[in-house]
Amino acid sequence: MTETTTRPADGPVETKGPHPKFNHVAMSVPAELLNADGRKELLDFYSEVFGWQEMPSETHDGRQFVLMAYEFGQFVFLVADKNPMECPRKDHFGMSVDTMEELDEFLARCKKYKEKDDRVEIIEKRVDDYGVLKLSGFYVRYLLPLMIEIQHFEWVPGGEYSTPETAPAS
Repeated sequence: MTETTTRPADGPVETKGPHPKFNHVAMSVPAELLNADGRKELLDFYSEVFGWQEMPSETHDGRQFVLMAYEFGQFVFLVADKNPMECPRKDHFGMSVDTMEELDEFLARCKKYKEKDDRVEIIEKRVDDYGVLKLSGFYVRYLLPLMIEIQHFEWVPGGEYSTPETAPAS
Protein backbone atom coordinates (compact mmCIF):
# COMPACT_ATOMS: atom_id res chain seq x y z
CA MET A 1 0.00 0.00 0.00
CA THR A 2 1.29 3.46 -0.77
CA GLU A 3 0.58 6.65 1.05
CA THR A 4 -0.38 9.86 -0.69
CA THR A 5 0.09 13.47 0.18
CA THR A 6 -1.25 16.58 -1.43
CA ARG A 7 1.42 18.85 -2.83
CA PRO A 8 0.77 21.75 -2.73
CA ALA A 9 -2.65 22.42 -1.14
CA ASP A 10 -5.43 21.76 -3.64
CA GLY A 11 -2.80 20.76 -6.21
CA PRO A 12 -1.96 17.41 -7.77
CA VAL A 13 -1.58 14.30 -5.61
CA GLU A 14 1.89 12.74 -5.51
CA THR A 15 2.37 9.08 -4.61
CA LYS A 16 4.82 8.36 -1.82
CA GLY A 17 6.29 5.05 -0.78
CA PRO A 18 7.26 2.06 -2.90
CA HIS A 19 6.28 2.21 -6.55
CA PRO A 20 7.78 1.25 -9.91
CA LYS A 21 9.76 3.78 -11.92
CA PHE A 22 10.25 4.13 -15.64
CA ASN A 23 13.50 2.59 -16.75
CA HIS A 24 13.53 2.56 -20.55
CA VAL A 25 11.97 3.63 -23.80
CA ALA A 26 12.00 1.30 -26.82
CA MET A 27 11.62 2.34 -30.44
CA SER A 28 11.76 0.47 -33.72
CA VAL A 29 13.86 2.18 -36.39
CA PRO A 30 15.12 1.40 -39.92
CA ALA A 31 18.00 -1.13 -39.90
CA GLU A 32 20.26 1.40 -41.70
CA LEU A 33 20.13 3.65 -38.64
CA LEU A 34 21.70 0.85 -36.60
CA ASN A 35 24.65 0.19 -38.88
CA ALA A 36 28.08 1.54 -37.86
CA ASP A 37 27.55 4.98 -39.45
CA GLY A 38 24.05 5.43 -38.05
CA ARG A 39 25.09 4.35 -34.56
CA LYS A 40 28.01 6.78 -34.68
CA GLU A 41 25.66 9.66 -35.57
CA LEU A 42 23.24 8.71 -32.79
CA LEU A 43 26.01 8.32 -30.22
CA ASP A 44 27.69 11.60 -31.24
CA PHE A 45 24.49 13.57 -30.66
CA TYR A 46 23.09 11.83 -27.58
CA SER A 47 26.46 11.68 -25.81
CA GLU A 48 27.44 15.28 -26.63
CA VAL A 49 24.04 16.74 -25.73
CA PHE A 50 22.83 14.44 -22.94
CA GLY A 51 25.88 12.49 -21.81
CA TRP A 52 24.37 9.11 -22.75
CA GLN A 53 26.66 6.15 -23.42
CA GLU A 54 26.52 3.10 -25.64
CA MET A 55 25.99 -0.23 -23.91
CA PRO A 56 28.39 -2.23 -26.15
CA SER A 57 27.23 -5.62 -24.87
CA GLU A 58 23.77 -4.78 -26.26
CA THR A 59 24.94 -3.55 -29.69
CA HIS A 60 24.21 -5.85 -32.63
CA ASP A 61 25.15 -4.30 -35.98
CA GLY A 62 22.10 -3.36 -38.01
CA ARG A 63 19.71 -4.92 -35.46
CA GLN A 64 19.96 -3.35 -32.00
CA PHE A 65 21.51 -0.38 -30.20
CA VAL A 66 21.09 0.59 -26.55
CA LEU A 67 22.00 3.97 -25.09
CA MET A 68 22.41 4.13 -21.32
CA ALA A 69 20.88 7.32 -19.93
CA TYR A 70 22.92 8.16 -16.81
CA GLU A 71 22.63 4.85 -14.95
CA PHE A 72 22.54 1.18 -15.86
CA GLY A 73 18.80 0.75 -15.35
CA GLN A 74 17.82 3.76 -17.48
CA PHE A 75 18.16 3.42 -21.23
CA VAL A 76 16.86 3.98 -24.75
CA PHE A 77 16.46 0.68 -26.61
CA LEU A 78 16.53 0.83 -30.41
CA VAL A 79 15.66 -2.19 -32.52
CA ALA A 80 15.58 -2.58 -36.31
CA ASP A 81 12.24 -3.34 -37.90
CA LYS A 82 10.97 -3.60 -41.48
CA ASN A 83 8.06 -1.38 -40.39
CA PRO A 84 9.77 1.11 -38.06
CA MET A 85 7.91 3.35 -35.66
CA GLU A 86 6.31 6.45 -37.15
CA CYS A 87 4.56 9.05 -35.06
CA PRO A 88 3.36 12.64 -35.11
CA ARG A 89 5.96 15.34 -34.54
CA LYS A 90 5.20 16.02 -30.86
CA ASP A 91 4.97 12.39 -29.71
CA HIS A 92 7.71 12.15 -27.12
CA PHE A 93 9.11 10.86 -23.86
CA GLY A 94 10.17 13.20 -21.09
CA MET A 95 13.08 13.86 -18.81
CA SER A 96 13.10 16.30 -15.92
CA VAL A 97 15.94 18.39 -14.55
CA ASP A 98 16.36 19.91 -11.10
CA THR A 99 17.20 23.48 -12.12
CA MET A 100 16.42 26.01 -14.84
CA GLU A 101 20.17 26.26 -15.40
CA GLU A 102 20.26 22.58 -16.37
CA LEU A 103 17.29 23.04 -18.70
CA ASP A 104 18.95 26.04 -20.36
CA GLU A 105 22.26 24.16 -20.67
CA PHE A 106 20.59 21.24 -22.45
CA LEU A 107 18.81 23.67 -24.78
CA ALA A 108 22.10 25.44 -25.51
CA ARG A 109 23.79 22.12 -26.33
CA CYS A 110 20.95 21.20 -28.68
CA LYS A 111 21.23 24.54 -30.48
CA LYS A 112 25.01 24.23 -30.73
CA TYR A 113 24.71 20.76 -32.25
CA LYS A 114 22.05 22.04 -34.68
CA GLU A 115 24.65 24.53 -36.00
CA LYS A 116 26.63 21.59 -37.40
CA ASP A 117 23.71 19.26 -38.20
CA ASP A 118 20.40 20.70 -39.34
CA ARG A 119 18.61 17.38 -38.73
CA VAL A 120 18.25 18.44 -35.09
CA GLU A 121 14.63 19.56 -34.53
CA ILE A 122 13.94 21.88 -31.61
CA ILE A 123 10.65 23.21 -30.28
CA GLU A 124 11.66 26.24 -28.23
CA LYS A 125 11.33 26.54 -24.48
CA ARG A 126 8.06 27.68 -23.02
CA VAL A 127 6.72 28.17 -19.52
CA ASP A 128 3.22 27.10 -18.49
CA ASP A 129 2.15 28.85 -15.28
CA TYR A 130 -0.35 26.87 -13.19
CA GLY A 131 -0.15 29.19 -10.18
CA VAL A 132 1.21 26.50 -7.84
CA LEU A 133 3.58 25.24 -10.51
CA LYS A 134 5.63 26.76 -13.30
CA LEU A 135 6.41 24.08 -15.84
CA SER A 136 9.23 24.95 -18.23
CA GLY A 137 10.35 22.76 -21.10
CA PHE A 138 11.46 22.31 -24.67
CA TYR A 139 11.44 19.45 -27.18
CA VAL A 140 14.25 18.02 -29.29
CA ARG A 141 14.52 15.22 -31.84
CA TYR A 142 17.51 13.79 -33.65
CA LEU A 143 17.08 10.89 -36.08
CA LEU A 144 14.67 8.96 -33.84
CA PRO A 145 10.88 8.79 -34.21
CA LEU A 146 10.14 10.20 -30.74
CA MET A 147 11.08 13.65 -29.52
CA ILE A 148 12.42 14.20 -26.02
CA GLU A 149 10.82 16.82 -23.80
CA ILE A 150 13.14 18.22 -21.16
CA GLN A 151 11.20 19.82 -18.29
CA HIS A 152 11.77 21.75 -15.09
CA PHE A 153 9.09 21.85 -12.37
CA GLU A 154 9.11 24.91 -10.12
CA TRP A 155 6.67 24.63 -7.22
CA VAL A 156 5.43 28.05 -6.07
CA PRO A 157 4.92 28.27 -2.28
CA GLY A 158 1.53 29.76 -1.49
CA GLY A 159 0.49 29.75 -5.13
CA GLU A 160 -3.09 29.11 -6.12
CA TYR A 161 -3.93 26.59 -8.81
CA SER A 162 -4.90 27.93 -12.20
CA THR A 163 -4.63 26.79 -15.79
CA PRO A 164 -2.12 28.45 -18.12
CA GLU A 165 -5.06 30.09 -19.91
CA THR A 166 -6.36 31.74 -16.71
CA ALA A 167 -3.03 32.45 -14.99
CA PRO A 168 -1.50 35.92 -15.11
CA ALA A 169 1.24 36.33 -17.71
CA SER A 170 4.72 35.67 -16.33
